[in-house]
Amino acid sequence: MFTAGPAAAAEANVLVFGDSLSAAYGLSTTTQGWPALLEKRLEQRALPWKVVNASVSGETTAGGLRRLPEDLKRHQPRVVVIALGANDGLRGQPIAAARANLEQMIRLARSAKADPVLVGLMLPPNYGIDYTDQFRAMYADIAKRMKVPLVPFLLEGIAENRDFFQADQLHPTAAAQPRILDNVWAVLGPILSKKPS
Repeated sequence: MFTAGPAAAAEANVLVFGDSLSAAYGLSTTTQGWPALLEKRLEQRALPWKVVNASVSGETTAGGLRRLPEDLKRHQPRVVVIALGANDGLRGQPIAAARANLEQMIRLARSAKADPVLVGLMLPPNYGIDYTDQFRAMYADIAKRMKVPLVPFLLEGIAENRDFFQADQLHPTAAAQPRILDNVWAVLGPILSKKPS
């Protein structure tokens, strides 16, 4: 683990800022969730980063936007992984509002001298094809316009397999977490492979 002085350690934080999909809902947050597995992978590769998981179950983009300034101040991350929007979509909230909130979070991260990474999410088809299509496209549109690295879909290779979900059929099992990490790592890994400056 990275053990340099306090200032250097703070500069090496990567902040995971999501909802229950990143908060290890129903699992051990310290050993089973994909952010915990990310920390283990970084340690195994001797990469000088510490993972701070500030994800909150049930969080929306509006709630995240309210919380982010304080978390940026407290943790001083160099990278912020923004994985929010699922609860907005599940509640049928306006996509324009979610988009504006995500864009503002990206601006806040950059203002705090952190590199944002956006994580794309999708909704089940029963929310209507127009809404689900617009929701899915929102992430790619934001990433392109704001020039942010994008994980296309957090649950790629998982969403279609019911065996990877807990009894509520919403939250991934422990067995799914390594796959989720691989989805994130495909984009985040090259960023974290560089030493924090």
